[in-house]
Amino acid sequence: DIVISMVPARFHVEVVKDCIRFGKNVLTPSYVSNEMKELDGAAKEAGIIIMNEIGLDPGIDHMSAKKILDEIEAEGGEIFQFESFTGGLLAPESENNPWKYKFTWNPRNVVLAGQGGAAKFIHNKQYKYIPYTKLFRRTEFIDIDGYGRFEGYANRDSLKYRSIYGLENIDTIYRGTLRRVGFCRAWDVFVQLGCTDDSYVIEGSEHMTKREYINSFLRYNRHDSVELKLRHYLKIDEDDTLWEKLEWLGLFDSEPVNLGKDGTPAQMLQKILKDKWSLSDEDKDMIVMWHKFGYYLNGKKFGIESSMVHIGKDQVYTAMSDTVGYPVAICAEMILNGTIQSKGVQLPTHAEIYNPVLDKLSEYGIKFNEKKVNDPITAE
Repeated sequence: DIVISMVPARFHVEVVKDCIRFGKNVLTPSYVSNEMKELDGAAKEAGIIIMNEIGLDPGIDHMSAKKILDEIEAEGGEIFQFESFTGGLLAPESENNPWKYKFTWNPRNVVLAGQGGAAKFIHNKQYKYIPYTKLFRRTEFIDIDGYGRFEGYANRDSLKYRSIYGLENIDTIYRGTLRRVGFCRAWDVFVQLGCTDDSYVIEGSEHMTKREYINSFLRYNRHDSVELKLRHYLKIDEDDTLWEKLEWLGLFDSEPVNLGKDGTPAQMLQKILKDKWSLSDEDKDMIVMWHKFGYYLNGKKFGIESSMVHIGKDQVYTAMSDTVGYPVAICAEMILNGTIQSKGVQLPTHAEIYNPVLDKLSEYGIKFNEKKVNDPITAE
């Protein structure tokens, strides 16, 4: 009666075409592609629901944000600011390396994050653009009660959410990804070197050591060490905490990367990181989501911050799997029970969907805390 598609995103359309053919409802946690949108008419004609973006991000971010946005508008408020950040991180008790980070989802997506065009958003009615080469040096600080300070870098396209959330005339809309403070500056080393490039292969990658890999991006100088060349190139002091992060990864060791032939820079970096950033048996991951709303009501300015923190049990029963899997399962049950009637290509941005899903998620410990803030405006 229903299909849950958890295959890689590029295969969802083929799955959905079969579901249309056989008249079966389908859910996926992935973003709606243009190809998927084009199937809306056929899905309605077949009388089926194609529910997309019903995971964590996208998914819980839509539902938790839209709930508050709709409540503000129902009170007569005029929304002028919306910011939203999400991060898949380590629980505080598992932050056992200088990066305070390990892979909790697809490593390739982490390595390639931010590529494909400038990040774009609007701030105080001004359009802003951050090219990839500057992305990890333009960050925001965000404090979560009980969990400390995080930093966030901009996602690629915040502007498209104006139409998704009905905020076409909003002054500020900005979405991003959370990391612990210090991560982004260190990650920028890889960006500036070219380590995250996935467009070409490195000759002799199958024999290359980690030290040779880093050296391949630096100028030739037979007198200076790899470490010295890197510090000079990127102006890194030896006692900089950033340097500790690089050394901890073993980047200057003469151990082989062990990737294989025809590896791209990004693939080689991913292999190096995966060896160091894989969850151990005792590790717990953590999901952090944070929204900020600014609005006018009765001539006065108000602000709301809403945050959710969810910690996994271990490396198998992770917070990431909870926050992606539970919304899918809850929504599937709603479709099977006939609670959701709208046909065609859908997002979970309507009250008939987000209210029961959020209520059920709270029973599993995935819930948001809201607080009023005096000054909703962030830096220019």
